[in-house]
Amino acid sequence: MKNLGFSWFFCLMIWVSLNCLVSCQKPGVVNVGAVFTFDSVIGRVAKAAMEAAISDINATPTILNETRLNLIEADANCNAFLGSIEAYQVIEREVVAFIGPQSSSIAHMISEIANGLQVPLVSYAATDPSLSAKQFPFFVRTVQSDSYQMNAMASLVDFYGWKEVIAIYVDNDYGRNGISALNDELNRRMAKAFYKLPLPVRFTQHDIVAVLNQSRLLGPRVYIVHVDPDPGLRIFATAEKLQMMSSNYVWFATDWLSATIDSFAPMNRTALSVLQGVVGLRQHIPESNQTKDFLSRWKKMQQQGLVKSELNTYGLCAYDTVWTVARSIDKFIDDGNNFTFSLSVKLNDSKTTQMHLGKLKVFDGGAILLDDILNTSFSGLTGPVRFNSDRNIGTSGYDVINIDKMAVHIVGFWSNTFGFSVSPPETLQGTKNRHSEIEQKLGKVAWPGGKTKAPRGWVIADDERPLRIGVPYRASFVDFVTKLNGSHKIAGYCIDVFTEALKFVPYNVPYKFELFGDGQSNPNYGQLVQRVADDVFDAAVGDIAIVKNRTKVVDFSQPYITTGLVIVAPIHNTKSSAWVFLKPFTADMWCMTAGGFFIIAFVIWILEHRVNDAFRGPPRRQLVTMFMFSFSTLFKTNQEVTVSTLGRLVMVVWLFLLMVITSSYTANLTSILTVQQLSSPITGVESLIGNSWPIGYQVGSFAYGYLSDNLNIQRSRLVKLHSPEEYETALRLGPDNGGVAAIVDELSYVELFLSKRTDFGIIGQPFTKSGWGFAFQRDSPLAVDMSTAILKLSETGKLQEIHAKWFCKMGCPGERRGKSEPNQLHLVSFWGLYLLCGLITLVALLIFILRMVRQYARYRRRQLKLCRPSSSVQTTTRCSQVLFNFFDFIDEKEEAIKKMFMQCEINPVPETPTSTTSTAT
Repeated sequence: MKNLGFSWFFCLMIWVSLNCLVSCQKPGVVNVGAVFTFDSVIGRVAKAAMEAAISDINATPTILNETRLNLIEADANCNAFLGSIEAYQVIEREVVAFIGPQSSSIAHMISEIANGLQVPLVSYAATDPSLSAKQFPFFVRTVQSDSYQMNAMASLVDFYGWKEVIAIYVDNDYGRNGISALNDELNRRMAKAFYKLPLPVRFTQHDIVAVLNQSRLLGPRVYIVHVDPDPGLRIFATAEKLQMMSSNYVWFATDWLSATIDSFAPMNRTALSVLQGVVGLRQHIPESNQTKDFLSRWKKMQQQGLVKSELNTYGLCAYDTVWTVARSIDKFIDDGNNFTFSLSVKLNDSKTTQMHLGKLKVFDGGAILLDDILNTSFSGLTGPVRFNSDRNIGTSGYDVINIDKMAVHIVGFWSNTFGFSVSPPETLQGTKNRHSEIEQKLGKVAWPGGKTKAPRGWVIADDERPLRIGVPYRASFVDFVTKLNGSHKIAGYCIDVFTEALKFVPYNVPYKFELFGDGQSNPNYGQLVQRVADDVFDAAVGDIAIVKNRTKVVDFSQPYITTGLVIVAPIHNTKSSAWVFLKPFTADMWCMTAGGFFIIAFVIWILEHRVNDAFRGPPRRQLVTMFMFSFSTLFKTNQEVTVSTLGRLVMVVWLFLLMVITSSYTANLTSILTVQQLSSPITGVESLIGNSWPIGYQVGSFAYGYLSDNLNIQRSRLVKLHSPEEYETALRLGPDNGGVAAIVDELSYVELFLSKRTDFGIIGQPFTKSGWGFAFQRDSPLAVDMSTAILKLSETGKLQEIHAKWFCKMGCPGERRGKSEPNQLHLVSFWGLYLLCGLITLVALLIFILRMVRQYARYRRRQLKLCRPSSSVQTTTRCSQVLFNFFDFIDEKEEAIKKMFMQCEINPVPETPTSTTSTAT
């Protein structure tokens, strides 16, 4: 018994020792599978990158020290079925993890295998957003999901304001699910239309031509291309041949394009010529020394002939993916776990013998290794490598690239946190939490055709169906729009504005007018606008007022005429003001005219005082004479006449000025008295609201809804009227005889109504502000282009010419209305005349003064020479004395001065100076 117990104890110790030895001993080799397409844009780069990573890992003693990582590669040949077969063959070799595949379609199938055998599948290129952790718990990816990329793409479309987009995509899981995510993002940004045009998985040139020609039948010219990497760039090459790379088009591409062109050798860069103006996305790789070193190493590998392709972002992701798996395996081993496999009961029970499924084993530690992978965190070539809750690598954003002149330019960056910026996302950390629309920035983009201004991105659809444009079939006020009698032609002011504006739209707009209404009465304009909203019409053209409730269902163009609701009522005579005679002139005009009388009076007195006896005598008499003379010129009753030539010149100019001023005064006073005789018991909209008078309105106008809904006027008081003749009849009858007290209508109609009727008038000013515009369906780009065209019409004066053509044959209504309300005459209207009169008066006065100075100087010289001896003459006098002597001289009559000159010549001997001579000296 003792020997038996000892034997059992010895066996137990041996078994424990062996188990401890096995658990502590690290495996020499760990197999990792990689299924991808060798001969592809991504596969060629990924193969070299993964092999370089395996080499670095096995050469690094700090990781998997005693274990070598063995990469078992299998070619999927870009086929989901063959890829699955290869995956089965690889997994038979007891791999602990799958790397790849690059195809989302193959990833869907291999993920099912990975789930069944509990082998973690880590992909560096399968971006399909439907590869979720809930459906495929063993699927992990070290690349950004297309859900982020489509968010960036939708933000890019929204950044430039486009609302209609055409998506061209490959019809597989990658293409369909990516475009579905894009559709969701565009809907969040209120995009109007999203057209999806699929291509076969193995599309040909014929397929591309068919899709592009199909897209021409649509209105948008903003394309988003989401296909597999294509070294031939066949879609863009075909688009160029079809002349679809011109300035009217916008082309966006997802990161397949950046992966493709980044893989081009420098000698193949000429192929970029077909990409002029294309904007694309590329996974953002933060700059680091580690990345720069790997790029240098890649160049050396190219020189050694180890790789034939340039490095792209997917190659960097593949390199980091191998390191992610290696680090997780290292942790798995360090935690004392073993790589053991067991047969699956379900596979053993399978009756299928051809597949040899019984050889497949389940990885016992798959769940533990998966956790180690998800908890991995390190700094790789692509930046920080860590996984989020969706088992995707944390996004670092995208570069926004633009191809211009066969070169790739980075015009900005996008991240889910900061939006668009011209700085890399890593430099913005800590500056703000969320992006705002105001701060979004991108660099200058060169669009197709070489233009830097963003294209319109929309044209009239080339589907041989013209735009259906609804036109109101008016029965009254037909000058605005109506159907010509005896023909199908539609004419009018509004039609001319529309057709002229179309000439400024930089593309062809086929259209067809369709009448709305029966022509017996004016149609309801609210219903016409609703027809546009309901897609019965593509647009509506006519005298359509832009009001609040209509803007909720359609988009309007820029108003081409300003209008508003006004009140029309009969007018009758009233008494004028007692001070109405002062109204023709403004205060400054009255002051200037009065000042002119005083100035002329003083100047005429100066010019006439020496030669005209009427302006001599006692000071009081002279003062009365000069002012009576000046003011009497106004009435042409002055008895005194001017004698001097200068005085007559001044009077001629002054009388001409008076003639113009008195004529203007008379005309303006007559106009004011006429207007003051016109009034109405209605003073404004308040008086209409406060009374119970019936009010007329035009059938079909928005005035009915405004009066009843906004002003709360009882609808029983509102009387519908159909024509200007009914307007006149209702106003003449008045509220007591079955008519109306006033009519409320838009200013444009009212001005046309009053142009032939003088016993009605507008009361007050417009009490609403609105305009007429053309109605388009919501988010129609044509509404914006027509608005620009209307502004150009206005700037060139063509809009005013059209208005004059229809409404100014007998004077424009607005001008006639302005003339019925005369304004006061301002000084600015006569400043030229006053200036002329002032200059002539000043010149006459200067001539007179110079003449007097000359005469006085001659008189003094003769007096000194002839009238006195040189010894007795006082040769020096004070300045004030000379001035007084000069004024005494010019105060004398002209005859007295002449006598003094003659006396000095006849009697040279000095005599006792007479009173006159002494006064003069």
